[in-house]
Amino acid sequence: MLNRYPLWKYLLILIVLLVGLLYSLPNLFPEDPAVQISSAQGDSTLDEAQLERVQQSLRDADIDIKAIEREEASVLIRLDDADHQLRTRDLIAEQLGDDYVVALNLAESTPAWLQSLSASPMTLGLDLRGGVHFLLEVDMEAALTQRLEVNASAMREQLRSERIRYRGTDVDGRTLTITFASEEDRDNARRLISREFNDFDYASEQDGRASLLVMTLTDQAVAEIEDYAINQNLTTLRNRVDELGVAEPLVQRQGPDRIVVELPGVQDTVAAKRVVGATANLEFRLEARPDTPDAETETFPFRNDPDRTADLMRDVIITGDSVSSASRNFDENGRPQVNINLDGTGGTLMNRATRTNIGRNMAVLFIEHKTRERTVMEDGEEVTVREPYTERGLISLATIQSALGNSFRITGLDSPTEAADLALLLRSGSLAAPIYFVQERTIGPSLGAENIERGLMSVQIGLLLVVLFMLIRYKVFGIFANLALALNLTLLVAAMSLLGATLTLPGIAGIVLTLGMAVDANVLIFERIREELRGGLSVQQAIHAGYERAFSSIVDANITTLLVAIILFSIGTGPVKGFAVTLSLGILTSLFTALMVTRAMVNLTFGGKPVKKLWI
Repeated sequence: MLNRYPLWKYLLILIVLLVGLLYSLPNLFPEDPAVQISSAQGDSTLDEAQLERVQQSLRDADIDIKAIEREEASVLIRLDDADHQLRTRDLIAEQLGDDYVVALNLAESTPAWLQSLSASPMTLGLDLRGGVHFLLEVDMEAALTQRLEVNASAMREQLRSERIRYRGTDVDGRTLTITFASEEDRDNARRLISREFNDFDYASEQDGRASLLVMTLTDQAVAEIEDYAINQNLTTLRNRVDELGVAEPLVQRQGPDRIVVELPGVQDTVAAKRVVGATANLEFRLEARPDTPDAETETFPFRNDPDRTADLMRDVIITGDSVSSASRNFDENGRPQVNINLDGTGGTLMNRATRTNIGRNMAVLFIEHKTRERTVMEDGEEVTVREPYTERGLISLATIQSALGNSFRITGLDSPTEAADLALLLRSGSLAAPIYFVQERTIGPSLGAENIERGLMSVQIGLLLVVLFMLIRYKVFGIFANLALALNLTLLVAAMSLLGATLTLPGIAGIVLTLGMAVDANVLIFERIREELRGGLSVQQAIHAGYERAFSSIVDANITTLLVAIILFSIGTGPVKGFAVTLSLGILTSLFTALMVTRAMVNLTFGGKPVKKLWI
């Protein structure tokens, strides 16, 4: 019989629509503006007396509190009005001082029964939800220095293995200088080193009685090191952002030495800067013996006790680059520790160094690159100058009891947060060169709310125009198309929520375009039905022919558009991807609603019934 679906097909359509409705519901519960309070060290939270003082100060300022929630190491204060967020943050920060970090936040308000079904609202992009924007600069001079230091360590080991005596090494800019007591030692060293290190221009010089081997990086080597530094930093930053759990972040190169990082939804800029901008790394070194020459040792303080120091060998066993995985844990005394697993090369080097030094102390050296700013006068104007500096401190100094392999642990950490941050940095990889914050911008939720309002307005206007056109043009069939259009929008929202796709302003533009394309398929079908009616077919035959003969044209048109959207997603970044995501999902939901949902409504209304005239 014409224009009749089997029962299973009606049930399938009904199930899809119900699931779509269910998973689109969380978007009806907007996030609450909130302020999050956490300890600056991350290992404590507010006590009841402090929290009461905070509440009283907000009541005195006529700021309504919706709810207060305690979490493991923080307190979340939900507000009724987003306009009070900034004022609330400032009041609390003034009340608590520097011991606590007070950050803007958006707290999810999805009902518990929906959360139990893993239903959550769409993720909003930086332009809608707010977040942080960082512009970072890579210190290329430090990248060259670090590479030269690694080369110097390898050269010293090579010289010792060949029993060639040297006095010391010095790194200056792109030049590495090794000092020898005699010309013979220098010439032997030059022949030995030049065979394996091809990135240098070599020169032999004299400084009084000392003989110098001066090695300068070639221009090609400098370019390769700088390119490696920026690409490695990009990879590391992406790993760190992934560890933060930020949806749809943007991490991309800008110019020769800068990187842009955008974190949608992140309002705690202090925590974001601590993780994203951290340039920390670890070095594992042996403690120097009493008879070790001064040229081969360095003295470092302990991080938690600066008055206490230890002399370490200059040669590094391994660095944090050899860590394959790291996790925070607690030792048998309840103190925080980091469990570390090394890669194959790192495990081999660690085993080789420890099996011949049982009973000797091994140190874990924590290295962090920072900057300080000071104001100077230039041409009568105050100018802020950024000065990079490096802090090095010992985390632990422990005796090697037995040969170590790929797995061991680091103790001596001050707090669980420090252990968690260190584990995160080691998992995500160390930076090839220090990075510095050139620009920091926070996009508040209020600006995002304005963008959302405008975006919704554009969708509503587009939807209204399409609905009016379809009603006027196609009468009853226009009602079917409009119902399908509403269901299409519901399914699109549900699909984006389920997949965790991020909605941006360009994504809203994709939704508006989808609304137009959704009815385009119905227009083709309805016009085809009109033609068949004019050709003399009966109502039932015309409906059947209209859907069957328009099918190939609809699929072909939508498949080509879908291919373009996939290409945009694969090669685009940021806003382009947001547009491509909504367009791709919209095409799929449009095909379902146009070809199946409207057909089901038409079949239920006209199928198997004696209809003499069709209002279309």
